[in-house]
Amino acid sequence: MASVYLATDVKHGRDVAIKALRLASDDPAASDRFLREIRYLAHLQHPHIVPLFDSGDALGILYYVTAYIDGETLRQRLKRTTHDRLPLGDALRIATEIADALDYAHARNILHRDVKPENILFNDDHALVADFGIARAIQMAGEAALTDDGVAIGTPAYMSPEQLAADRQLDARSDVYSLACLVYEMLAGVPPFMGVRGVVENAKKFITTPALLSTVRDDIPLQVEKAMRRALSSDPDHRFPSAGEFIAAMDRRLGEKPPAR
Repeated sequence: MASVYLATDVKHGRDVAIKALRLASDDPAASDRFLREIRYLAHLQHPHIVPLFDSGDALGILYYVTAYIDGETLRQRLKRTTHDRLPLGDALRIATEIADALDYAHARNILHRDVKPENILFNDDHALVADFGIARAIQMAGEAALTDDGVAIGTPAYMSPEQLAADRQLDARSDVYSLACLVYEMLAGVPPFMGVRGVVENAKKFITTPALLSTVRDDIPLQVEKAMRRALSSDPDHRFPSAGEFIAAMDRRLGEKPPAR
């Protein structure tokens, strides 16, 4: 959907990232709707969210400008580790920072809709959530949203079942599901629903639960296992209502004995 460029902000003498997007619709009003949503997102000012500086339409190309973070992504960090897994404490610390950013955005009626390792950056070893480019306002005060009904936007491996079904009535629990997929991958080395050849088996999200984390490592506390299964429920009503509550459930009793194999 887009190309990202490293650029120089000559006015302020700093490096920035420019994301140029293709129009997702032939609707002549799509540009206006997109820019309106970006202006809405520009109000997200949080220590774990990459700040947005500007947006515009140049010769029909939509773009927005964010801070340039000179650090690795979570995907790159996972690739550097043994079996693509992180220590339990590191994974929970990173998840806590991501959850704090998501709760902040949700409180301002913004869904991210594309929480994945490539969109988590590190600055001084702290996680920052990037790329709110396909984010959507939960409530836009009656204004039209950029994306059309019936179109699933996001990355399938980390999308909730309702997002895969292109349900317009998404809420914070969809991002909670995506965060749970991220935590599962940090601990297991793979997303929760992957085929034997690395192909995402989307249908499984509607009818099955992922394998227990304790089947791939022996240091997973029972409380973490329970919280993960709840957060990855195919039914939004069975999940945690917020990312913070999900993290609190995992972090409450980390010393509890791991479940029997």
